Amino acid sequence: MGATMPMAPRAAGWLRRLGLLACVLLLGACSRAEVFHHEAFVFGTRVDVAVYAADQAAADAAAQAVLREFDRLHRAYHAWEPSELTALNAAIARGEAATVSDELAAMLKDAQRIAAASDELFDPALGALVALWGFHTDTFVPVRPDSGRLAALLAAKPRMADLIIDGNRVASRNPAVQLDFGGYAKGYALDRAAAILKQQGVADALINIGGNVLALGKKGEQPWRIGIQHPREPAPLASMPLYDGEAVGTSGDYQRYFMLDGERHAHLLDPRTGQPAHGTQSLTVLVTPRREAGNTGDEGTGTLSDAASKPAYLAGDGWREQTRRFGIDHALRVAGDGRVEVTKALRARLQFIGEVKPVVVD
Repeated sequence: MGATMPMAPRAAGWLRRLGLLACVLLLGACSRAEVFHHEAFVFGTRVDVAVYAADQAAADAAAQAVLREFDRLHRAYHAWEPSELTALNAAIARGEAATVSDELAAMLKDAQRIAAASDELFDPALGALVALWGFHTDTFVPVRPDSGRLAALLAAKPRMADLIIDGNRVASRNPAVQLDFGGYAKGYALDRAAAILKQQGVADALINIGGNVLALGKKGEQPWRIGIQHPREPAPLASMPLYDGEAVGTSGDYQRYFMLDGERHAHLLDPRTGQPAHGTQSLTVLVTPRREAGNTGDEGTGTLSDAASKPAYLAGDGWREQTRRFGIDHALRVAGDGRVEVTKALRARLQFIGEVKPVVVD
């Protein structure tokens, strides 16, 4: 009565196949790709490396390699804490030449070229002006700079063209030059992150450094999708897909700023006046990999997206001319009065949120 009856061979085989199928399904579930996020606070902002992969250990290792690189760049090129950049600034102030790393020499040449293309509206040589306004620290107070010191600095006209770069030797014709890569480093870091992830075998990722974003591959069967921050509301102004190798950079007056006498003073300083720029709330550019007409520079999409948004922001109503100089057809501006202007190419990408009625420009 208690004995088990032998199973028929056909039934036993069917159950074995069923068990094998169950194991395959379980393994498939375990290897299903998903997004793994890795966050840190670097460059004075929050960064997020999102890797889409099936192997979490590999995704974690690749993302950690990127975060280590971000930390290295932050320490190497910090504008006011001891770094290779501050050592170069000290040498320039003494009227001396300095020997710099291959990396810094290449960055300086690239920044010099971008500055020339923008008629020096992009100007990393204005570190002393940044300090005068108090934006060289992570915590700043609402105080206007001393008018005499400001006038003297404007008269000295420090600019990237003053640098003399001969291999690894760097000097300046103008001791007033003080370098600050605040408008360049995040974009450069995006390109370094993309290179490291590719070396680590990661094909699909989204790197976000305080709103400067670069995409690799896609998220499953869909492209990555990002939001463009509304400069006056805690919500996105619009969203759009971001494809492989594309990068987005935004310059705005809504993160690093202080209010004084009822007026907003942001960290984006106009080298022509020495004052915080007014007339634009935010300026966003989308750079596609080598596909934008005129994009023939040596920099990656991340670097260009960061650097090119600055002169366009500072140009005010002349923003479109600045983006054309860099061959950028995808751009959006929120003017000082809240008016939204967008190029035809970017309008085709964007999904606006709420009652936004953008003005489309060529």
